[in-house]
Amino acid sequence: MTKRVVLAYSGGLDTSVAVRWMREQWGVEVVACAVDVGQLRPGEDAEIAARARAAGAVEVEVIDAREQFARDFIVPALAANALYEGRYPLVSALSRPVIVEHLVASARRHRADAVAHGCTGKGNDQVRFEVSSRILAPDLEVLAPVRVWGLTRADCVALAGKWDIPIEATVEKLYSIDENMWGRAIECGVLENPWAAPPEEPFTLTRTPADAPREPRELVVGFEAGVPVALDGEATDLVRLIGAVGDAVGAYGWGRIDMVENRRVGIKSREVYECPASLALITAHQDLEGITLERDVAREKQRVEIRVAELIYDGLWHAPLMRALDAFVRETQRDVTGEVRLRLEPGRCFPVGRRAPRGLYDHDLATYGADDAFRHEDSEGFVRLWGLSAQTWSRRQGPGARR
Repeated sequence: MTKRVVLAYSGGLDTSVAVRWMREQWGVEVVACAVDVGQLRPGEDAEIAARARAAGAVEVEVIDAREQFARDFIVPALAANALYEGRYPLVSALSRPVIVEHLVASARRHRADAVAHGCTGKGNDQVRFEVSSRILAPDLEVLAPVRVWGLTRADCVALAGKWDIPIEATVEKLYSIDENMWGRAIECGVLENPWAAPPEEPFTLTRTPADAPREPRELVVGFEAGVPVALDGEATDLVRLIGAVGDAVGAYGWGRIDMVENRRVGIKSREVYECPASLALITAHQDLEGITLERDVAREKQRVEIRVAELIYDGLWHAPLMRALDAFVRETQRDVTGEVRLRLEPGRCFPVGRRAPRGLYDHDLATYGADDAFRHEDSEGFVRLWGLSAQTWSRRQGPGARR
């Protein structure tokens, strides 16, 4: 019986050529599985399905996973304020585990022997696809045609033409772009020179600040237990809320990231991202936690957030440590309910107000006015004991004691 493979299909050049190439070179039947996490335009699902069939796929599935992506992946990452190396909100990395979940489910439906992806041998995504696949379905083989076929971009364009695959691609492609509702990742071209400034050409989610509105604007983001649920006082679903925040913030020219990051395979890579929605929501969420999390919980959570971001980046979303840390993060979110006011100015987005019904800010303790309820007389003994160890060291072993 012919082996059947389910391919994570993007609809682009590499995965389209991979459909036919695997059929020709490996003699397998290919099922194309495209998962929409916010990257598809209206009506593009039919276009992608037609392209996959033209490439030779025996079956095609286009799955709308936007709500699941937002609910089950973006929400936990936002709760953890997940930023890889303190800057990158894990746009691509966060989408891979949900894609793999559907890839494996499709393999079960179609009784496939293997799953496949279109990643190269030097990127992070091969790790994310393969590790998640082996955790969720250790019995399935994982294939990586792009890693072994030795084809250049020109070769792929030529094969697409030879096989009548309708691809809008040329040899002179300038950038590699990956997009979903959490943001946009841009690579290649002039960006491979870390000294070169990013041109305006590849940006679509953010304006240059010079073209932003001159009049400032404020957004009020409402949270319930760490989940964004309202914008400017109006309840809305998460997918719409993310889109609306991204549109508003991007219009003010804020949300771009230009960084050299450390890839999982051991190389440094210059990456440019557009993340107006994700960065704005993380900014608001962090600010709300400032008024709702107890001090020691907040400090410990900051350490956990670093590790959560690393696990997501490294393709370990479905690993046991991620489950354990997610349980801690979810516990911290019980009272992260309230509103944050974000002010938008050209090239800027920052909090200017926050309120929470169960917040830990006590005006009577914080004020220096007539309502001050703080017991100032308690501080003398506290300060003396707090510094006692350092004072003892100074007296016995410090610079003055050595004279």
